[in-house]
Amino acid sequence: MACNSATGCQSGCYKNEFERDLKPATETISDSNEQNLCVKCKANEPTPGAGEDGKHCLDCFRSNLFGKFRLAVASNALITPADNVLVAFSGGPSSRVALQFVHELQQRAQKNFDASKDRSLPVFGVGVVFVDETAYYPVPSSEIDNAIQEIKLIVSNLSPPTKELHVIPIESIFCSNPCDGRERFKKLVDSVSDATGKEDLLLQLRMLSLQKFASENGYNRLLLGLCTSRIACHVITATVKGRGYSLPADIQYADARWEIPVVLPLRDCLAQELNMLCQLDCLKTVELLNQTHSGINGLVSSFVKILQEENPSRESTIMRTAGKLTPFHFNKIPELNDSSVPLASQRRQKRFNLKPNESISSESFCSLCYSPLNQSDLTSLSSHDNCKNSDIFVAACCSSCRFQIFPKDPSSMEKFYSLLPEPLVARAKHVRNGDSSLLREQIQDFLLSDSEDDA
Repeated sequence: MACNSATGCQSGCYKNEFERDLKPATETISDSNEQNLCVKCKANEPTPGAGEDGKHCLDCFRSNLFGKFRLAVASNALITPADNVLVAFSGGPSSRVALQFVHELQQRAQKNFDASKDRSLPVFGVGVVFVDETAYYPVPSSEIDNAIQEIKLIVSNLSPPTKELHVIPIESIFCSNPCDGRERFKKLVDSVSDATGKEDLLLQLRMLSLQKFASENGYNRLLLGLCTSRIACHVITATVKGRGYSLPADIQYADARWEIPVVLPLRDCLAQELNMLCQLDCLKTVELLNQTHSGINGLVSSFVKILQEENPSRESTIMRTAGKLTPFHFNKIPELNDSSVPLASQRRQKRFNLKPNESISSESFCSLCYSPLNQSDLTSLSSHDNCKNSDIFVAACCSSCRFQIFPKDPSSMEKFYSLLPEPLVARAKHVRNGDSSLLREQIQDFLLSDSEDDA
């Protein structure tokens, strides 16, 4: 009951009730303000679509992505001051972000170099390469010319240090004149009847072209824009294709089985994040040659996309699960006593280094896809001593390539073998020679010495 005292109520009969009404209102306003701020910096309003939860501002979202990239580079010594890095640029969001982040890393290194007095650490070089695949994908010449002009504009608009753009046709791996190489390339790909096999063969020819160009032009690192989403799809497709043994080789930050080591600094970034960054930062992309997958690759891509829509953490979960597999020795990062690796990177390596299993045989690789061969593949190879070159080549390949890519008819296989580029044929001879010595080492304890044989 209210007090009617003219001097005012001194009993506080309504005081607690008033404070109870006021306090929740104040807390609600405060909570509402916090919910409208970035969850990281607590200062800016969140940008819709930035991050998986959409609760980050643009600056924090971008800083988080670049932090993943920089941590991968520094922790695994993917790029050192003395390196000359070739960025494979397809025009899509992933390769666009990779190019942008490499450029920013180079810019920072250049500023540090200019500010230092002793000039002890040089600035790594960067080149950009675009693989022209119109020999297989029919695209009007006017459209491909426009696409290349757009790519040149993207690269030239990057502030110094300048970066040279290289445009190479995928058929350049055949080491012949352009017309002959293009025709031979088309015949080789068309000889594969399986849709999945065609895509897998194109992937290997693309990598061979990149490796050949990088080797001939003084680059010692090949940087690819593969992200978590792409790797998650590869984990499932490799399992379905029977490449589980070689899967750990393909999903690490570094892959030094190639003549020019391949590095994947965007390994921990989702495709959705990279797409969003391109939109928010107005990073121009070129989507002309981005083809949809078919066969097993297309089915898995659609499957993973549905999983990701149901649960935004599915791709990351697949990646983390596969990341627990033991890598091969060629996935090992540079030794800690390497003078070209800065001390800060060496300290991070001690913390993040994933020790490979040195006992896993990795001296022999599939002649076609370059996957590590397991013991059963090596045993199969050793039984082909007096066979045709095409048979030896097939025996030097993994079971997945034999099933997915090679023609089943022997006469068709002879034609397929005759169309292969020389680097692949030479690789098969190298693999076979390497396997002979490897098998001898494995059975050394069971061989009789010369003296025992005479006795």
